Amino acid sequence: MTYGNRNPLDSLDPTAMKEPKMPPTAPPVDQQAAARFAPARLDVVDLTASYRGLPAVADVSLTIEPHRVTALIGPSGCGKSTLLRCLNGMHLMAPHATVTGQVLLGGTDIYDPRVNPIEIRRRVGMVFQRPTPFPTMSIRDNVLAGVHLGRRRGRGTHDDLVEQALMRAGLWKEVRNRLKAPGGGLSGGQQQRLCIARALAVEPEILLMDEPCSALDPISTLVIEDLIKEIRETCTVVIVTHNMQQAARVSDTTVFLNVEYAGVPGRLIEAGPTEQIFNAPQQRATEDYTSGRFG
Repeated sequence: MTYGNRNPLDSLDPTAMKEPKMPPTAPPVDQQAAARFAPARLDVVDLTASYRGLPAVADVSLTIEPHRVTALIGPSGCGKSTLLRCLNGMHLMAPHATVTGQVLLGGTDIYDPRVNPIEIRRRVGMVFQRPTPFPTMSIRDNVLAGVHLGRRRGRGTHDDLVEQALMRAGLWKEVRNRLKAPGGGLSGGQQQRLCIARALAVEPEILLMDEPCSALDPISTLVIEDLIKEIRETCTVVIVTHNMQQAARVSDTTVFLNVEYAGVPGRLIEAGPTEQIFNAPQQRATEDYTSGRFG
């Protein structure tokens, strides 16, 4: 079945390498936190995503396990960001975009016409490449923007929600005395954490991150990476990155996509535990890319 564009009003969302050394194995997930937040598994089945009839990524089948960080890597033009946007239906917001195949969230196809796309985007949140706070809106109202749009109220008061989301995003101590200040007045790294807090405020099961550190300085990047490792205790994370060292540092699973030449769709080449992908890949193309021979 092919799915085309839906009404945009139904899709509101406030929007030479060296082989890296592998870090120590990530600590086990906090079991108490996992019990409170139980994200569903995400299964991608024979997915092809196109723009104006031209496939950008084709024939992708993939399972994304709960409480894990999955990194999508590959050269420019291989369809990483397109695939990421397919995981919560945002691909269909692009003009003349279509999808074939399935994306199953807990066994339910998110592209089934009976499924509410806004509810899917609450369950599968997204953080974009560049920080996208509402610049004139207060820090507090930025955090609550998704809560208002989704007509969803969390436990406790809105003040509690704001504090909890900012604490989870590692920003509370820095902004707690200026919650009424405009979000646009924060630094770039703080703005990105504010966007993460906004996404976390609606308690998503899965958080999609499209190169969230590409516009940040090295110190802010490390802060975001530490945050990603903490977020995995309460929700699944899927991150697109061009930084091989970053993929090696933060992810449990790595997915390598490749494109043979311009004009053909990207395809999934190999997926597996991050240590295997970087140290003992099964495909020659994977080894060439992760070692910096191309890409």
